[in-house]
Amino acid sequence: MTAKESVDIRGIRKRKVGVVISDKMDKTVVIQIERLVSHPVYKKYVKRRNNIKAHDEKNEYQIGDRVEIVETRPTSKDKRWRVNKLIDRPVVR
Repeated sequence: MTAKESVDIRGIRKRKVGVVISDKMDKTVVIQIERLVSHPVYKKYVKRRNNIKAHDEKNEYQIGDRVEIVETRPTSKDKRWRVNKLIDRPVVR
């Protein structure tokens, strides 16, 4: 199966970038995703936040890490995303 055929079968998967806000569960992290939405009346941009549970197989991501998550098949009742890669890690002084 080539890459083109796998995209045709599975479709293009959604990708999002967010910050890890909790890593207390085993093999699961909670990611907060922030987006800007225009207010319908006042036309001012408002921040909207969503918390998403994502699969972290090796428990390698910590609170404060900026990560990319990818949509995947359901892993559990709440998990439909998995962590794809680390974008940056905050410097601790």
